[in-house]
Amino acid sequence: MSGTQAPSLIFGEALFDVFPDGTRVLGGAPFNVAWNLHQLGQAACFVGGVGNDRAGQEIRQRMAAIGMDDQGLYRHPSTATGQVRVELQDGEPAYTIVPDQAYDAVPADWAEQLPDTSPILYHGTLALRSGNRDLLERLQARAQSRFVDANLRAPWYETDDVLALIRGADVVKLNTDEAAILAPDAAAEDRPFVLLERASIRSALILTHGADGAAIHTVDGESRQAPAPAVEGFRDAVGAGDAFASVAIIGQLNGWAWDTTLERALDFAATVCSLQGATTADTGFYQHATRDWLPA
Repeated sequence: MSGTQAPSLIFGEALFDVFPDGTRVLGGAPFNVAWNLHQLGQAACFVGGVGNDRAGQEIRQRMAAIGMDDQGLYRHPSTATGQVRVELQDGEPAYTIVPDQAYDAVPADWAEQLPDTSPILYHGTLALRSGNRDLLERLQARAQSRFVDANLRAPWYETDDVLALIRGADVVKLNTDEAAILAPDAAAEDRPFVLLERASIRSALILTHGADGAAIHTVDGESRQAPAPAVEGFRDAVGAGDAFASVAIIGQLNGWAWDTTLERALDFAATVCSLQGATTADTGFYQHATRDWLPA
């Protein structure tokens, strides 16, 4: 699918979820999206920071193992690779997103070694919690369009700042709770169009509703909704939202109809729920999941 097209720029955090027993799971929403796009045959350049440490080396090795582009991977000389500490409280997981990580401090001039033009820039909000704003501006200047998946993570956001960050994006993806946080004064049925106007979104707002599916609301006043398909062999829902975003980006790049994008994104998200975790190095998984809509 990628052909000679310039890569999409996928900016944000790469990190490890670290569990009490020492288990480490590689993730970070933007990293998951970049991984998915690569495995789906779409040219993608992940832009983010890792430390000059064992964890950073492991990320580089994982990328190399699947042939993933590491041109945009900045190696911070003194700050550690990102971590999320996972603890069990009364049997339920509690997450601590560690501050001052390598993905928080990527130099703005790092953008100068990236492709001059890109069809799309994807980003969230976590990697912008304490810096990287100048870098974001430079990335935006290189991209023809912008896709923002807010991925709000408490306590690392302020509502007004998030609204500013999504302002003017072509496509914005939020879940039901995030939409309520950003427009608490609007009735649920009016909220999509309030947000489209309030954030000056250029094309569409995608709202995901977990097990209840998703909807796409456009600036033309149209709404498309679809239920979530059944999941065969459910393992966990980790990375389902990132899987949805990955296919939505492919739809945007290839001019799919909104109905088509919605159906295919929901199908792929459901398929990822059959994995343990958000991604896999098994290319056959991606080929099978998308066999009806991606060329072999």
